[in-house]
Amino acid sequence: MRRLEAAALLLAAAAAVLVLAGAAEGLGVNWGTQASHPLPPKVVVQLLKDNGIKKVKLFETNIDAMKALAGSGVEVMLAIPNNLLHRIAGDSGAAKDWVKRNVKRFDFDGGVVIKYVAVGNEPFLEAYNGSFMKVTLPALENIQNALNDAGVGDRIKATVPLNADVYSSPARNPVPSAGRFRAEISGVMTDMVKFLAKNKAPFTVNIYPFLSLYLDDNFPLDFAFFDGGAAPVNDNGVMYTNVYDANFDTLVAALAAVGHGDMPIIVGEVGWPTDGDRHAKASYAHRFYDGLLKRLAANRGTPARPNRHVETYLFGVVDEDRKSVQPGSFERHWGIFRYDGQPKFGMDLSGQGRRDATLVPAKGVQYLSRTWCALNPKASRDDLGKLLGAKIDYACSNADCTTLGYGSSCNGMDAKGNASYAFNAYYQTQSQEDEACDFQGLALPTQTDPSTATCNFTIQIATSGAAVTRLGVAPVAAALLVALLQLSLL
Repeated sequence: MRRLEAAALLLAAAAAVLVLAGAAEGLGVNWGTQASHPLPPKVVVQLLKDNGIKKVKLFETNIDAMKALAGSGVEVMLAIPNNLLHRIAGDSGAAKDWVKRNVKRFDFDGGVVIKYVAVGNEPFLEAYNGSFMKVTLPALENIQNALNDAGVGDRIKATVPLNADVYSSPARNPVPSAGRFRAEISGVMTDMVKFLAKNKAPFTVNIYPFLSLYLDDNFPLDFAFFDGGAAPVNDNGVMYTNVYDANFDTLVAALAAVGHGDMPIIVGEVGWPTDGDRHAKASYAHRFYDGLLKRLAANRGTPARPNRHVETYLFGVVDEDRKSVQPGSFERHWGIFRYDGQPKFGMDLSGQGRRDATLVPAKGVQYLSRTWCALNPKASRDDLGKLLGAKIDYACSNADCTTLGYGSSCNGMDAKGNASYAFNAYYQTQSQEDEACDFQGLALPTQTDPSTATCNFTIQIATSGAAVTRLGVAPVAAALLVALLQLSLL
């Protein structure tokens, strides 16, 4: 008996060590809330603490999130959405009001530990066609000046999270050391860097090796990871074995070209999605994070900045089923946790490479009843022919069907399975309302789980913040699914 008790104590101690080891120094996560059934903020904050995550980056000042963060000790990067940039840029009073309502309100002993204010989110993205070109820097200036006037500018810095497309190397010399800011924004970027340096604020960049792979069919797969399987890129004798280092050092060169090669850099977003594309899968995410976290824990830095600590925010905490899929279906699957706070794969946030390390799941999550919505087996062929296409289109335009796409986890089901998945996705999004599982007789509620070995039919979480508004899923994807189903069922 004593031996059993001793063994139990050792196991408990080992489990405690796994949790207490915590995340690598400087490691944070992005917390997005574009979900039909978001996890309660208190649950998310406890999830962060249970996993030793001490930094979080928000995309807006969500009051409930801020209240949950108060007293937690978790350091926070607040954010100003792009749609507020014009107003704040043109009115210093608006900037002061924003700081008063979103910073000073929570800045007290036992309040929220605010470290940064992110002014916009990737405002110079090429896809925006210059919409925020003239307002981003003035907004940054007004917010930092407002922070200074409020007496907190020495410890709370304004920065601008930028996409890595703001810099590049020329085609004639495609190596990191040749990095420069994009020609059409070179002037404003130079002025922005000077302002950041004057205020001792960091440069924030989002780096996504996955997107290099997604956007270029000829991109070498192994170069997206850190385990040395790719042919290196030779930059005047400096060897680059992965795209992350090459990307980061291209930015270092661009900063050096405008006189600030030593400016602190924060990686505001980096991650790997687990569904919605043939390269978006848990095994690749595990491989990517394993390499990244080991480097962060060792403060390895990059060839241009060796042995450096880099503050880094993983993207993101949980999956978000209301995110736009315009960039790709993978956009709804970036979380290191599922929508309900359950881990997707083994992960050692400490960066020690422990094979038995796992993330601590969310606690106290309440689910809707164990009821799914599936295709009615008694539906007539005539009804299927007349109605199914429109009903599938409606379901997938109001719920998340991205896992049904090519290369995704649910792509291998037959047509009836696909129809059931679409109906269930809508039913769960609508919080299992009775009328949400009918589709003019084509669907029925069931207590038998229709999930397969590779495709999970979800049960949504119960939350007072559930949203049932139209999601605007990519119509082309929905149309292709409808065509497939019609061909298979008729």
